[in-house]
Formats: sequence, structure tokens, C-alpha cells
Amino acid sequence: MARTLRLLAQLMGWTCVAIGLFHVALGNAAIPGAASAGATVDSWGRFMGAAFAGYGLTWLWAVRQRPIPAPVVRWLAGVFLLGGAGRLLSLAVHGWPQWFQIALAVIELGLPPVFFWLADAEERTLRRDVEVVPAGR
Repeated sequence: MARTLRLLAQLMGWTCVAIGLFHVALGNAAIPGAASAGATVDSWGRFMGAAFAGYGLTWLWAVRQRPIPAPVVRWLAGVFLLGGAGRLLSLAVHGWPQWFQIALAVIELGLPPVFFWLADAEERTLRRDVEVVPAGR
């Protein structure tokens, strides 16, 4: 489980860094349908891209820890899940977005439970490994 958690978290980190930097570099051009959205949306998108790159760097920091801190994984996965919930709210308020945004929502809603499960499994394994056998047995 630890290897799977490490690989998946590392993939998550590098992907988020790449996507974030892509948004910082391209602004509105990085968002399907937003090329003509104007300076305000461009500024917001580039700022959020930097924040998303920082989020990815936090995943990469967590992966470098031995063992990977399960509470950090849970928080990071929770933030990702909140993003997916935000997409559902947008869908309810404004209707269906461009198809790629739907694919992202599926990932944002489906991947966090996997991270929660892997973090819990890793935490249980670590607890078992450090349990001390009572003296006299």
C-alpha cells in the first residue's frame, strides 16, 4: 500500500504543478471557452494556477516524508474533493460545462476516496508495525 500511495501521490503532485504552471503561462488560453474572457478572468486564472502549482508542491513534499503523513494526505485529498464539489455546484447553478471540465470533475470526485483509503491502510500498517509486545509474554 505504501508504494501505491507514494506513486499516486507523486503523480498527483507533478500533475498539479504542471497544470498550475500551464495556467500561469497561458492565462485564459488554458481554459476551454475562456479565451475572450478579459483581463479580470485572466488575472484570476493565472493566480489560481500559481496556487494549484503550490498545492502540487505540497503533495510532492508529503511524498518525500518517511512515512508519508496520512493526515496530510487526507487534507490534500479533501481539498481536491472540495474542488469537485465546487464543479457540481457550478453544474447545478449554470448547467453543463465543456466536456473536459466534466472529465476533471469525475477525477476530482473519484480520486479522493482512493487517497483516503490508501492513507488509512498505510496508517494501520504503521500502527501495527510499532505496537510493542507487553513485557512478560
